[in-house]
Amino acid sequence: MTFNRDTIAGDITGGITAGVVALPLALALGVASGLGPMAGIYGAIAVGFFAALFGGTASQISGPTGPMVVVLAGLFASLSGDVALIFTTVMLAGVLQIVFGFLGVGQYIRLVPYPVISGFMTGIGAIIIILQMGPLLGHDSPGDPLGAMAKLPNAIMDINFANLALGLGTLALVFFWPTRIGKYLPGPLAALIIGTLAAFFLFDVPVLGDIPSGLPSLHWPVFEQSKALLIMEAAFILAVLGSIDSLLTSLVADNMTRQRHDSNRELIGQGIGNTVAGLIGGIAGAGATMRTVVNIRSGGKTRVSGMVHALLLLTIVLGLGPLASNIPLAVLAGILVKVGLDIIDWSYIKRANHGPRWDLALMVLVLSLTVFVDLITAVAAGVVLAALAFVKQVGQLQIASLKNMPEHLDSEVEKACLAECGDRVALFEFSGPLSFGAAADLGHHVREHSEVGSRVLILDFSSVPFLDVSAVLAVETIASDAASSGKLLYLAGMNAAVQKILTGMNKGMPGNGVYATRLDALEAAQSAIKANDNRAGTVLGAVAM
Repeated sequence: MTFNRDTIAGDITGGITAGVVALPLALALGVASGLGPMAGIYGAIAVGFFAALFGGTASQISGPTGPMVVVLAGLFASLSGDVALIFTTVMLAGVLQIVFGFLGVGQYIRLVPYPVISGFMTGIGAIIIILQMGPLLGHDSPGDPLGAMAKLPNAIMDINFANLALGLGTLALVFFWPTRIGKYLPGPLAALIIGTLAAFFLFDVPVLGDIPSGLPSLHWPVFEQSKALLIMEAAFILAVLGSIDSLLTSLVADNMTRQRHDSNRELIGQGIGNTVAGLIGGIAGAGATMRTVVNIRSGGKTRVSGMVHALLLLTIVLGLGPLASNIPLAVLAGILVKVGLDIIDWSYIKRANHGPRWDLALMVLVLSLTVFVDLITAVAAGVVLAALAFVKQVGQLQIASLKNMPEHLDSEVEKACLAECGDRVALFEFSGPLSFGAAADLGHHVREHSEVGSRVLILDFSSVPFLDVSAVLAVETIASDAASSGKLLYLAGMNAAVQKILTGMNKGMPGNGVYATRLDALEAAQSAIKANDNRAGTVLGAVAM
């Protein structure tokens, strides 16, 4: 992209604004992950800088996000806080994203059905809120939602009311912070400052405590055979989830800037950022929708804005430790509850009852699996079920379009030919691609709708661009049924691809004849019926004599 003074000025303004917004979120998400606030900052710096530098979405701001933190929190609990293995997982996730980018996986990730995306994003939002109920009430929270819900009754019986008041006050500030002031002082940062000052002078509540400042130390990858499967599974979840999250944010950026991102390059950039994040002790990140929107609205247009955002955080972190140590956990919990509420897909929930019931059921299923099982199961189950539902719908349309002639004939010559043959010819027209979704019912449909007493069966493939193996086997079944009932089977109108696969799969074309057009097949059927009638007449004449 060509840079000019206006572009650079907007990029600097947008980057600084996004960096200010990112600061409290990075701290809060770092704490929520179990790895500490500085891990959130380091992740924001690494992913933010390198995803901007190498990514495929010019105006996108990347860093720690709620979905990624949910996975890391669960991993933290599963690995008993072994930071070396956790950062190894983050690095491995980054490498997987780079591989995804080089393999061109980006275009397929975008094909995930919206109800699936809505379900697991809403589920992630619900998980974040559930995990923050304990800290809001003045108690620790386990890394998994089921454990958090199990401890919630005890936490309610022993509420730290000062902590709760501070958390709810923070949440109210973030919600109701004036928009006109938010242009200069973002709501989350204002809530962080006000909440910290209030706690320092008025409340005795748990705080972050001592936080190291300065440049991070390197964390080289480690390997532990007993934990290898767990690490690989978590890395894959992080890679897939981060890819989906980033590409969804890229679509938002495209809509706002009227540009088109490069999805595979974006995955490579995100992968490099996450690899570096794990190396310096940062949490995994992805494209962050809210920070990206803030950047664009503040004038950010190119990848320079994302790099400025990361450099600002680096500048802050060098002297942040002493100040950040006094931040109350309740304040961060309040900010995170707002993050969770923002992730929930309220737009779809409000309209879901007006759409297909199956889509709503799928969304609810994915949401439930996300909260009560795990993310990868939720996404996998959602994609599989959505695919099966789509195949079923397409199959039903394919069967519905299987026309039994003559009512659909347009040619007067064909109508006359078919009329002369009468009910001794059954003519069917296949329409559209034939796949496994319709294959199981093709034979039954032809058998049930063939005229009683028909002697010739014609299958018209003129409107079939291709067919799969299941459809080939269905045609083979139709041919077998025709032969067993003494009927002739003619195939008409096949293109080269359809003819090739039918011939190859059956080691020869099924049926009794292949014709270029439907009319050719009808004329052949007419001739065959006349020949049969003549033979029958000759036999009857001989008997009479």
